[in-house]
Amino acid sequence: MKNIIIDKKNLFPRTFRGWGTSLCWWANRIGYSEKMTEDSARLFFSTEGLGLNVMRYNIGGGDDPTHNHITRTDSDMPGWLKIDENGEPYYDLTADEYQLNILRAAYEAAGDDAFVEAFSNSPPYFMTVSGCSSGGKNPLSNNLKKSCVTDFAEYLATVCGYINNEMGIRVGSLAAMNEPFTNYWRAYSPKQEGCHVSPGRMQSLLICETAKAIKEAGLSHVDITASDETNTKRQNTACKRLSAEAWECVDRVSTHTYEKATAGVAKTAAKKNKPLWMTETDWSAIDGENAGEMGPALWLGHKIIEDLSTLEADAWVIWQIVAAYISKKEYKGRRDMPDLPDLNEGYWGTAFADTDKEEIILTQKYYGFGQFTRFMRPGARLIKVNEDTIASFDEKKGSISIVCLNRKKEDTPIALTLKGFGIPDGKVQAIRTSGSGTDKECWAEADSPEMKDGTFAAVLKSNSITTFVISRK
Repeated sequence: MKNIIIDKKNLFPRTFRGWGTSLCWWANRIGYSEKMTEDSARLFFSTEGLGLNVMRYNIGGGDDPTHNHITRTDSDMPGWLKIDENGEPYYDLTADEYQLNILRAAYEAAGDDAFVEAFSNSPPYFMTVSGCSSGGKNPLSNNLKKSCVTDFAEYLATVCGYINNEMGIRVGSLAAMNEPFTNYWRAYSPKQEGCHVSPGRMQSLLICETAKAIKEAGLSHVDITASDETNTKRQNTACKRLSAEAWECVDRVSTHTYEKATAGVAKTAAKKNKPLWMTETDWSAIDGENAGEMGPALWLGHKIIEDLSTLEADAWVIWQIVAAYISKKEYKGRRDMPDLPDLNEGYWGTAFADTDKEEIILTQKYYGFGQFTRFMRPGARLIKVNEDTIASFDEKKGSISIVCLNRKKEDTPIALTLKGFGIPDGKVQAIRTSGSGTDKECWAEADSPEMKDGTFAAVLKSNSITTFVISRK
């Protein structure tokens, strides 16, 4: 039997702010449909579904209208700022209506815990060196014109102001750059917008100008973040190169974890007394032993535990909750998938949108994610346990939630012991996701163990994710 100790001494230092997803690019793709908008709000952001509360709204740069190189159906993002026939810039407040439709519905569904972060992948094309919003002709060089840094910051602040003041959706934070310290972003890319911003002087300048623009727009409650690098090592390097003036403007450190998370950036953030969020990750990967449809779910579950345990992050945000679309029709002259992929193999996201039928198709990866998001809620304190277990303690509600993975093909008996929480003995609720095909469990009630003297025994089903909920009440 495997012994697992949930010790109050291992509480994270700050309260958990929640779970989330980026809205780009899926909201841009399906937000035209009232049905899919309503369904996505309910399935992803309400407590009937995943209960996500962090939504990252993408402020599109908008590419040169003569360009047609982005071939995905979802990632050709509209910009708010355009150039008229006389060469003068103007704001088109209707340009991004599809993403805004999803944002509005998601914000309402998330309720009091809703947190909106605006972020940018690229400035408008006419503010770039290459004249292209997908990157530079040299992807290792800054593609934001230095002469346009202030203009770009004001653009971001203007969009945030419209969402906050005109739409009545409170914007909580702003990320002016996305994975800037990379060689990913190349002009005329078929994939997406992107912009290299070198660490040090250029990132510091952009942060300072963004903070100034936000203040001048009367949005002092909007936190400024730095700098959403692709992995924790690059994030730590970028942090260490920020100027003292930039650090004065930074309210939070945000990192992505497209490689195994390392603790250096957490130490740097703590030294600067800044909170740390994990704001983007995912992959088309699997875990477990002959796990079938649970393979992607177990990979995601292990990734969540690894990231949170290493970083002690205050929030965890998946990249796109919907990452692919099924349609036999063309959309804007481009093609999606004709059918669902093999769900036993890895895939990005946790759900698929059948745009022909206007349906959201859920997967075991979705239900596996929900084993965390539905029970480890904002306002609780997370608890570090081990590589396959993480927990949260909500002192106000007097409850503990424990998420356990079993990545083995055999059932595994365990004994869980609580230390220091003062939770009385009694029944423990167990909720489980497991299986494939017709043999699926999706947030199913499992056998309820009895806790005695702070310990209870259970059996983790093969290739499963189980959540145990214990309450003083």
